[in-house]
Amino acid sequence: MNDIVIHHESEVIGKALTALSGILTRPWSIMEICGGQTHAFMQTGLSAMLPDEIELIHGPGCPVCVTSLELVDKAVAIAAKENVIFTSYGDMLRVPGSESNLFSVRARGGDVRVVYSPMEALQIAQKNPQKEVVFFGIGFETTAPSNAISVIKAKERNIQNYSMLVSHVRVPPAMHAILSADNNRVQGFLAAGHVCAVMGMEEYFPIAEKYQIPITVTGFEPFDLLRGILETVRMLEKGTVGVVNAYERAVSSQGNKQAQEIIEQAFTECDRQWRGIGMIPNSGWKLNADYAQYDAELKFEVGDIITRESEVCISGLILQGIKKPNQCPAFGTLCTPQNPLGATMVSSEGACAAYYRYGRN
Repeated sequence: MNDIVIHHESEVIGKALTALSGILTRPWSIMEICGGQTHAFMQTGLSAMLPDEIELIHGPGCPVCVTSLELVDKAVAIAAKENVIFTSYGDMLRVPGSESNLFSVRARGGDVRVVYSPMEALQIAQKNPQKEVVFFGIGFETTAPSNAISVIKAKERNIQNYSMLVSHVRVPPAMHAILSADNNRVQGFLAAGHVCAVMGMEEYFPIAEKYQIPITVTGFEPFDLLRGILETVRMLEKGTVGVVNAYERAVSSQGNKQAQEIIEQAFTECDRQWRGIGMIPNSGWKLNADYAQYDAELKFEVGDIITRESEVCISGLILQGIKKPNQCPAFGTLCTPQNPLGATMVSSEGACAAYYRYGRN
């Protein structure tokens, strides 16, 4: 049965690749905004199957990778404090700060724990009322609702020893920053289906119109990605702009209204520093005034943090789509998943990690 399914998928993909080759008249550069899409392209070998005219530019859609060095250093400072249980997703533990990381704090005796959801961190706070429990709330629009729920529940239950170090970033402002840059090479976008499943598609129409580019919402399976490329190239070849939904089974135009209301209840927009990219206006969320008591930056007074990026790492250029990971002089030598210089080599969605694992040759 599995052989039949695989054969059918291969046949469908083969037809789509033939259709793509049949409409190409010139080279095109397309950015997949999501790091999960980058890994899917590399892992399945689909990137190598694409016609030579298609160049994939890897975008900054990796939440671990774009979490600012300043916030990593703040996390390290908080986690090293006495009486603190610092909780985080596993990827963040080895992301290098200026001089240390969360894994090193744990090795020195700090109580740093890997959790799989913010609600798990909230449960730890309930079980350890004598401790301050902090959750490192990173992510794009996809994780914002669950992070928001944790502080909403903390307030409802009057849990005072829970707080969140917030590092939420938003996709549309990053797209504006990329497309308005002088060195921009992006001619079309593959938008992340899971982000659009939460937020809908409305924010993308003004971007397509302003920069006169096509944007296709797509998923992560090989045919989803290939269909996204095909729809984007069709618009490029015809000279049309707009937004196409190629992930109808998961995405609607309006998105998930309930999730959006939860985000709005706890968060407010803010300027956000992106690692390797810089400050992007209105590109993040922070806890609003109603939930400021759960803001770990305010609670632990870690505002005066001086950061220092690696002089060798070019992850900022990679996140902006200007360089490929294998163009970095440290790639695979000074910088490996075991000894990363930048977050793009650490994260399971990082472009450098994808190249190291699937495409070094």
